[in-house]
Amino acid sequence: MRILAASGAACLAISLLAQVSGFGPLGARLVSPALAQAVPKSLEEGGSDAALRAKKNTWTVGIAGGQLSGTYMTFANELAEVLDDGDNLRVLPMVTYGAASNMDDLLYLRNVDVAVTQADVFDYFRTQRKISNLESRVNYIVRLPVSEMHVLARNEIKSIEELRGKKVSFGPAGSASSLTGTIVFQRLGVQVEQVLYDNPTALQKLKTGELAALVRVIGRPIDFFAKIPPNSGLHFVPIPFSKIFSDYYALGELGSKDYPTLVPEGQPVDTIAVPAVLAVFNWAKSTDRYRRVERFVESMFTKWDKFREPPRHPKWRDVNLAATVPGWTRWTFAEDMLKRTRPKEIADTQGANGDFAAFLKSSGSAGLSMTGEQREALFREFMQWRDQQRGSVQR
Repeated sequence: MRILAASGAACLAISLLAQVSGFGPLGARLVSPALAQAVPKSLEEGGSDAALRAKKNTWTVGIAGGQLSGTYMTFANELAEVLDDGDNLRVLPMVTYGAASNMDDLLYLRNVDVAVTQADVFDYFRTQRKISNLESRVNYIVRLPVSEMHVLARNEIKSIEELRGKKVSFGPAGSASSLTGTIVFQRLGVQVEQVLYDNPTALQKLKTGELAALVRVIGRPIDFFAKIPPNSGLHFVPIPFSKIFSDYYALGELGSKDYPTLVPEGQPVDTIAVPAVLAVFNWAKSTDRYRRVERFVESMFTKWDKFREPPRHPKWRDVNLAATVPGWTRWTFAEDMLKRTRPKEIADTQGANGDFAAFLKSSGSAGLSMTGEQREALFREFMQWRDQQRGSVQR
């Protein structure tokens, strides 16, 4: 009897301890509701399928970004993060082939309202593809930072000319490099054996000697190149800037700060750069799609300073919202938002235009005889010089 009594007492003690410790039913009842984890309300939503479908689609904007490892996809993803406002605005970034095919996606793919593309892509679709009424169908919201052309080759290749007749990968079809890279090689008159590998495959084939070089057109820096180990036997090949690139391109540079294992300190590599563009389909004002993009643009201009804060991509800080894109028309509502929210940037840009006009006048007939494209190229160089001068004064 004593053994049974002791056993019963022990069981009762263990049971009480388990309940107080939270392992029994009593412990479960003693947990405060305030300490329990709550499921996000958006996942608790109910209602009919029709109501939920309408709610999810009413203020969702689709944006064509680029390849998953690229800068353009980073831009698209950060637009989604900064502008997210639940049911009031949702930005849905899409992984795509890249800047060249994004113009096709903007024109023809369902649910694409905005796309990251490039200035030369628009010109190609207008002059070579001869897309009807392209100027009125596609506008731009803002000019994004330039993307540099990276030509990675084996160390024995010292110049673009030395790639003549050799096998070179221009990235997957539809990528920025598949169009811009091709244009650059055409203008330089260097005929190569073009292949269109995905970039990881191209890098592997470059290391084994199956390729002489690979081309990527993308905003620096990018981990794809930065993570290449030292003494890899690879380096960047320079692309000299000349008047044949004066229409849509600018002088770019690849430095050791961005790619310490590929570029020796103090020996930057010259290259070609092309402005990126946040493009928009010019929907009719009476449509739901117009109203969605209108809200997207309003939110973007209102929250613009958030893009310039860490941990956002550092290239956001290079964007001048008032900068124009030759051959393109800014979307009307974006122009209105620019005037409403960024009058100082407009004034600064107009001041720079005035300084540039005075510079051209002082240069005499040389400045007056330039074509519009040549003036734009020189203006870009002038702005770069002006910014560098301001930066040296501030330091």
